[in-house]
Amino acid sequence: MKSPSQTNAIDFDSAKLQRLGFGQQQPSPERPASLAKLRQQLSLQLQTSLEPQRILGLFFVEVQRLVPLDALSYEHKSSDLRLEFGQRGHHSISYSLSHEGEHLGELVFRRNQRFSEQEQGNLESLLATLLYPMRNTLLYRAATQSALRDPLTGTGNRIAMDQTLQREIDLSRRHLQPLSLLMLDIDHFKQINDTHGHSAGDDVLKAVAASIKHQLRNVDMVFRFGGEEFLILLSNTSREAAALVGERLRFAAQSEEYIADGRSIQLTVSLGCSTLLPGESAESLVRRADNALYVAKREGRNRLAMAG
Repeated sequence: MKSPSQTNAIDFDSAKLQRLGFGQQQPSPERPASLAKLRQQLSLQLQTSLEPQRILGLFFVEVQRLVPLDALSYEHKSSDLRLEFGQRGHHSISYSLSHEGEHLGELVFRRNQRFSEQEQGNLESLLATLLYPMRNTLLYRAATQSALRDPLTGTGNRIAMDQTLQREIDLSRRHLQPLSLLMLDIDHFKQINDTHGHSAGDDVLKAVAASIKHQLRNVDMVFRFGGEEFLILLSNTSREAAALVGERLRFAAQSEEYIADGRSIQLTVSLGCSTLLPGESAESLVRRADNALYVAKREGRNRLAMAG
């Protein structure tokens, strides 16, 4: 018998795949009657999609023809990918999936009964069918995310912002929930570049972006609007709550220690805040936040201004 919680490492190389029967794929009957036939069927089915939820959902359903499960969970931290299927069970088996040194995520099987030796062996054999489908979907996900991310700060870029903002406005109206924007600008950023060089300026941008993300909820989104400006999208957040978030971001940025050429840099940020009005367009919402930011800078910087 296995312990209630166990962690295993699976590293499939070409030789192991051949021993498991993946040298050549063959068509399989509609209803598999054995481990080998189920494995063959999965190896074909799982390669028909690049959507991780579809791949793992199909795997979860099909594996239960051989090994009953209550739940399956998957996590790939560097892709910010977490998926769960079914209900949690008291007993679990965890697998760290990798291939030729490439980490492919953590997979956990759960159920209320302990897993037998034979069941664990069957699961490990079936896991081989996930290798290439998950590798392909992770590569596709990385390419998609790369197209929507600012390469320096890791925040969303303008393309991602345009797509996300309109979607959030539509959701806000559909669910009758408030939506607020914060426009954040690093004060005297040009002086940092001129004094310490662009490399130091890049480090400051990355540090400020990390500080912003650390202060936000998972549902909040941050985008690099341009240069030293960031746009923070606060879903289901009223004008008053957005002002509190803005002050928290301002204080966090001011409290951070920034080092260039071995010397500490004193840094502050200014913010403008706008909250969605009835019938307002995305362009107007962004423009009002930008105008409020201009007011904050005109009034002395290191402060938050609210749009009228």
